[in-house]
Amino acid sequence: MIKILHNNRCSKSRCGLELLENSGKPFEVVKYLEDTLTTTELKEIIQLLAIKPIDLVRKNEAVWKTEFKNKDLNDDQIIEAMVKNPKLIERPIVINGNKAAIGRPTEKISEII
Repeated sequence: MIKILHNNRCSKSRCGLELLENSGKPFEVVKYLEDTLTTTELKEIIQLLAIKPIDLVRKNEAVWKTEFKNKDLNDDQIIEAMVKNPKLIERPIVINGNKAAIGRPTEKISEII
């Protein structure tokens, strides 16, 4: 089943959700700020996205700027920062089987559903 990691306060995330709703395909909404991801889940998503952990970080978030920016962090430390501070995770993320996409721009979601 298709999953969307969704934050309703984010306009891009709402656009991604609307795209899925209009597709007519079944999907599950994961409110990742409430139902936080485990380290293992986040590592699996990063692997599906085929990116480095740092590429999933929202670098303009205040918590990133105050606690992590300009530190020499390895991949595991970056992942742990996102697990402990889920608002650092780019959104929306759509997962469909063994494919995943960050919905920025929203058209990237269309490529995997």
